[in-house]
Amino acid sequence: MTSEASAVTRREQLSDFLRNRRARLTPGDVGMAAVGRRRTPGLRREEVAVLAGVGVSWYTWLEQGRDITVSADVLDAISRVLRLSEPERAHLYLLAGHNRPQAAGSREAAVSQQLRNLLDAWTPRPAVLRDRYWNLLAVNDAARTVFGFGDTDHNCLIAFFTNARYRGMHVQWTTVAPAVVAAFRADAAHAPDDPELTRVIEDLSAISPEFTELWARHDVGVPAQAVKAVHHPEAGDLLFDTTTLTVADHPDWHLVLYNPQPGTGTGDRLDRLVRARFATPA
Repeated sequence: MTSEASAVTRREQLSDFLRNRRARLTPGDVGMAAVGRRRTPGLRREEVAVLAGVGVSWYTWLEQGRDITVSADVLDAISRVLRLSEPERAHLYLLAGHNRPQAAGSREAAVSQQLRNLLDAWTPRPAVLRDRYWNLLAVNDAARTVFGFGDTDHNCLIAFFTNARYRGMHVQWTTVAPAVVAAFRADAAHAPDDPELTRVIEDLSAISPEFTELWARHDVGVPAQAVKAVHHPEAGDLLFDTTTLTVADHPDWHLVLYNPQPGTGTGDRLDRLVRARFATPA
């Protein structure tokens, strides 16, 4: 399918989706008085337009699947009027040709106990949960022990450049750093106007000339899987296969799992390290 044909299909699906969601609501659902008989169920187009603060003709064109430009603010307004759930709001964004939006309140959302249990169950292997900004939402004890995350480490990109212990354990840090920054740039491209992403970039640029130089290269890269090599001061060389999984009900959260690379002795050294660190005193 050509890009033009794909765009036409997407606009047709957008048209069907808006009409379907409009038909679910009554004037009373949105605090309006019902006036006159209605030939079809649901809100009228002009009612949605008024409540969303957009022109009636413009909203009609949108619902008809015409090729018009729509902003994220307008999509959010329509989402509120149509009482869309977060998955429905994300679907509306995608049909309108936008990147998936940040879920409302996602930065403040608490990490569920089920996710924390999963991270703990991965021990003695390291595991971390991060968001789209690479903020650390949860870290298991093995990751703290193996990678040297401290209580003041709240963002894994910033820790990579500023935490001396975390940075010092990375084998060939100068070789790895460009790929790390390139992966972050790829993530940042999904929300170029997000103030939190801008803050991370500005804060790190202010304290790390190395990051500033790498960021200026505009390199982009998103490895689906990678090998993480560290030299731990107690356990020696540790090699991990890294897999990043997206959390289904929080698409901007990513679970990063580190598995000892077979044939390297990492598993045995890791077991001894974590067991010694968390052994219960007799």
